[in-house]
Amino acid sequence: NCLHCKCSPLFSALPLLQPLACPLLNCGCRLLLANGSTVLYRRFSTDRSALQSVIGQNSVEVLGQSYPRDDFTNVTPKILAMVGRNLHNQSHHPLWLIKERIKAHFYSAYIRRSGTPLFSVYDNLNPVVTVEQNFDSLLIPPGHPSRKRGDNYYLNRTMMLRAHTSAHQSELVKSGLDAFLLAGDVYRRDEIDTSHYPVFHQMEGVRLFSNHELFSKVQNGEELSLFECGGQRTPQKQETHTLEAVKLVEFDLKDTLTRLITHLFGEDLEIRWSDCYFPFTHPSFEMEVRFQGNWMEVLGCGVMEQELLNSAGAGNKLGWAFGLGLERLAMVLYSIPDIRLFWSQDERFFKQFRVQDIHQPICFQPLSKFPPLHNDISFWLPESREGQESFTENDFYELVRSIGGEMVEKVSLVDDFIHPKTRRRSQCYCIIYRHMERTLTQQEVRFIHKQIERAAETELGVQGRY
Repeated sequence: NCLHCKCSPLFSALPLLQPLACPLLNCGCRLLLANGSTVLYRRFSTDRSALQSVIGQNSVEVLGQSYPRDDFTNVTPKILAMVGRNLHNQSHHPLWLIKERIKAHFYSAYIRRSGTPLFSVYDNLNPVVTVEQNFDSLLIPPGHPSRKRGDNYYLNRTMMLRAHTSAHQSELVKSGLDAFLLAGDVYRRDEIDTSHYPVFHQMEGVRLFSNHELFSKVQNGEELSLFECGGQRTPQKQETHTLEAVKLVEFDLKDTLTRLITHLFGEDLEIRWSDCYFPFTHPSFEMEVRFQGNWMEVLGCGVMEQELLNSAGAGNKLGWAFGLGLERLAMVLYSIPDIRLFWSQDERFFKQFRVQDIHQPICFQPLSKFPPLHNDISFWLPESREGQESFTENDFYELVRSIGGEMVEKVSLVDDFIHPKTRRRSQCYCIIYRHMERTLTQQEVRFIHKQIERAAETELGVQGRY
């Protein structure tokens, strides 16, 4: 039980092997585990009026906590304004509906002998994590492309906004959990179109097996083992795992996910698996489903790297993990055409998802489609400095988002040119402006476009060709 807060009877009735999340949202409390040890378990308040996120001259304040700025700080006021919105926890938001449907499936399909759910759920963990949590704990090596400053939102060199919910995986395994679901908002600098947004939401699951749990239903299972000495890493398994154990874990993983996706999409769904690579699982797979005539990737998964489990204190177990994007599922299941709609304040959007039954089919009826306005911007790129890029496309996308906000529907690179004599590089982007709730005028768009041109020159060091 929580050592500093009075937990409700509901929480205290849960199995002691699970760390009990304190229901008081704004506490950092130590949780008592079954082995007598404790773990600091931080949750954060969803009261955004009480916990402001701002960028100061020397520090960045996020959800009431201050972090010193340095040369790596690149988070923007627009992004900070979205921290704490927690769309996946807003009742009857489409992302909440998807999350609740997944939770309901796992709660009903996987029950302990005691009658309680096998999987515990964590959907309100602080999105500010250490670089170590986001990368090192998942065996993502230094120098890996995913660590680039241009792809992430850094508060400073050691702290960042999580780029995936897997950043919490190690700490939850360390706390003694064998089966859990984790949902939350994640942050990545990315391109601009109707299916990409710098803030989106993920949900992932982890399941660990002891030797007895994995082989208890196998004939002569007592003679089998999770691990072997002197093994070799192959495309089918890791060096420390037995092939029998990996095949059983892989079967359980794919069976679990097949049941989940057919629960969401329907029994007549076509599914296919493809091999892929992740630093934190091996073997790794992607699931694709045939939806409306096309194959669509819906999730990634795999057998967890044993090194990750060893470092989290679960070296005597073997496990699987998966991760999926809630926006992608919601856009397909509810026919939502533009990812910006999830952040809309338009009542016409929300009222379509106020249903009594979370499993009720919903087909979103689009709001009025307002006409787009196209404006191009061309510039010479600054010369690259030795050892580092002076300009990246994500830098420009971030600048456009900061100035144009929700008025920008898409940004496309339409021309990339190197002058034959000077060797200077020029790029041209087409920016499509379209508001979700009203018609834009060319005059107001031109005003925003001029701001983008000036900011590109002063902040990115480009030379305009307009």
